[in-house]
Amino acid sequence: MPVLNTPDLAIHYETAGSGSPLVLIHGLGSSARDWAFQVSFLAPHFKVIAFDVRGHGRSGKPPGPYSVSGFAADAAALIEGLALGPAHVAGISMGGMIAFQLALDRPELIRSLAVINSGPELVLRTPGQRMLFAYRRAIVRFLGMRAMGKVLARDLFPEPHQGRLRQTLTERWAENDPEAYLASLNAIVGWTVAGEIGRIRCPVLLLSADEDYTPVAAKQAHAERMPNARVAVIRDSRHLSPLDQPARTNAALIDFLLQVP
Repeated sequence: MPVLNTPDLAIHYETAGSGSPLVLIHGLGSSARDWAFQVSFLAPHFKVIAFDVRGHGRSGKPPGPYSVSGFAADAAALIEGLALGPAHVAGISMGGMIAFQLALDRPELIRSLAVINSGPELVLRTPGQRMLFAYRRAIVRFLGMRAMGKVLARDLFPEPHQGRLRQTLTERWAENDPEAYLASLNAIVGWTVAGEIGRIRCPVLLLSADEDYTPVAAKQAHAERMPNARVAVIRDSRHLSPLDQPARTNAALIDFLLQVP
């Protein structure tokens, strides 16, 4: 896996295919490996670059605090360092937040934006939401990353036929550095650019699972605030659509990307 060295971070990435560049940004606790179904499908059409976000996978894990704007700066450094821009950018969950921030901070680097099961903010407004994230922090602190992975695997892949996905998520989550994971979690909680997304002019796809944490209507409301955005829905999917519905995710992505001028 190649590496791009910036002044404070070694960014590990992998590439496949040729053509217009497409950068994939994974979610919290994940890594470039979780894009495997998309890389193999999209590589015949695009030069696909999947990288490990700061604190994740094989990229550097410097001490926190981290920030979404810092994650976006890392992504910009990768795009510039590999001479990819302007590039298509797709991100899931935390990766979608990074994609939003990147599109606002460095619009000249973005050709199009595909945001999967994410939005332009993560502001905890209810006691239930605050309890959920306190619960996650407590599990990591007192029980460890494997326990956190088991909880998420049970919730995100509950169907009997999803046993392999549950096992894979649990094993990969256990590989996370707990301090880097918590620094990343703290980076996204309270983050918002919701008041700024009207400035995003490139084509945008908001791809929403029908059983995601936030409803499709929320994504539709965000899309209506951007001049060139639309929403597509993935049926029978939860938060990790690229894994639980890879074929439907791939079909929605390729339909969008091939229409970008």
